[in-house]
Amino acid sequence: MDLFQLETFLAVAEERSFSRAAARLHRTQPAISQVIRKLEEEVGETLFERSSRDATLTDAGVTLREYAQKLLYLREEAGLALSQLRELHRGVLNIAANEYTCLYLLPLLDTFRRNNPHIKVAVHRSLASRVADQVLLHAVEIGVISFRPEDRQIKSIVAYRDELAFVVNPKHPLAKKKSVTIRDLGHENFIAHNVPSPLREKVIQAFARHKTKLQMGVELPSLEAIKRFVALGNGVALVPQLTVEPELQSGRLVRVAAPELQFERKLRLIHRKHASLSHAAVAFLKVVESYAAENGDPHHFEPDRTA
Repeated sequence: MDLFQLETFLAVAEERSFSRAAARLHRTQPAISQVIRKLEEEVGETLFERSSRDATLTDAGVTLREYAQKLLYLREEAGLALSQLRELHRGVLNIAANEYTCLYLLPLLDTFRRNNPHIKVAVHRSLASRVADQVLLHAVEIGVISFRPEDRQIKSIVAYRDELAFVVNPKHPLAKKKSVTIRDLGHENFIAHNVPSPLREKVIQAFARHKTKLQMGVELPSLEAIKRFVALGNGVALVPQLTVEPELQSGRLVRVAAPELQFERKLRLIHRKHASLSHAAVAFLKVVESYAAENGDPHHFEPDRTA
């Protein structure tokens, strides 16, 4: 049986007449009778009393009517749900990010939620190395990473330009300097992040090239912990500029130029290259594009040509 058959069946049952049901559905009476006969053949039951003039339902007809109504209600609900998704009155936006890249998302999500208050936003914390896998496995629609993805099934969009910042406590002797070299930092105690990353490796290699010892006396599990520890007067740190802007503005930390360690990072939004993105995800990417156009550097919206 199909929904058209059930719709015809309910019209006859509600109108208590084949002719009135035909007029309601803009069909001929013989066509309505044929649909009902076919439905009865498929269910193996007589649905209307043939001896009755007013299309009285049989017991089988009464039972089927209840289920037919439920199915047609479900069709209406499904249509409404899809309409609401298109109009962004419902839906979920799932994004994967790590502690660092999540900070980039905040102003964008603020704008997105103001425009689409009915869309639920779920940002899932993940290791940067696992974000692409989560996207490919359909666990999330969009990921945020700080490196170019290698998988050809991934499409990436350069969305933010960041750089590494050398920061110290305001009372640290280096706080008054305009700039420092790697050799100046050979005796400093670096408060480091204990998660391996390509950027951490670049810093290690830079010290090695300058034949200077890199002392990482303390390793902590989060960027927030690193900032607070340095602000307390413990050592120095290299952190993404994006993560330390509030502390620099408040004066809790001071940035000192370190040209040999000023590595640029490009944050990228990624999604499956041939995916049919949800209406919520499409709306979010439009927010990212508009935000970049309005605010300019360091915000961008540049699809990677080779991604």
